[in-house]
Amino acid sequence: MPSSAAPATAALAKGVMRTPGDDFALTVGFLVREGVLGQADELRSVSYCAGATAEGSNTYNVVNVALAPGVALPYITLERNVYTTSPCGLCGKASLDAVRTASRFALTDSPPVRITPAVLAGLPDRLRSAQRVFDRTGGLHAAALFSPAGELVDVREDVGRHNAVDKVVGRALRDARLPLSESVLLVSGRASFELAQGDGGQRLAPAASAVAG
Repeated sequence: MPSSAAPATAALAKGVMRTPGDDFALTVGFLVREGVLGQADELRSVSYCAGATAEGSNTYNVVNVALAPGVALPYITLERNVYTTSPCGLCGKASLDAVRTASRFALTDSPPVRITPAVLAGLPDRLRSAQRVFDRTGGLHAAALFSPAGELVDVREDVGRHNAVDKVVGRALRDARLPLSESVLLVSGRASFELAQGDGGQRLAPAASAVAG
């Protein structure tokens, strides 16, 4: 089902196939990934666009984002946003230059996050046990944040792993928990270049992926 983020300028519009639910977190996470947002007080409001267009099309799948006063919109080319899709890898990028993502966080060295092999090996089972929608459908990806000790901090589900990660990041921003440099991200299925790159942009600690054998 399509969803669109419609901030103040058309250059930041995004349409994406997604699993309904956590639409606000998905939208905010996308804006974090594109360098528009970096902390909770930069976000004034997120809401659905009610009603219908003059042609009769519904607008309840459109999310409006209002930034706080004084928050400047960075220049983002149209090619970097309108091609966003739920698949993995470099799908939807207009050029190699578009692969470079923006970040509001300095990618400097942080104290190493250490996780024991035993804790790491147990994370996939903890992720799977938290997938409520997967239990009902049997086919949905998920992204989860864990502490280095293996404590589950948050989990979000979506048809696309990238969307699930955006939902996790969007919720973290709204809860004033960015950057996530002391968290570990686990995604279902295989990890992709874009996921790893985006994790670095949010200063996530090491990421892992869980693939069924």
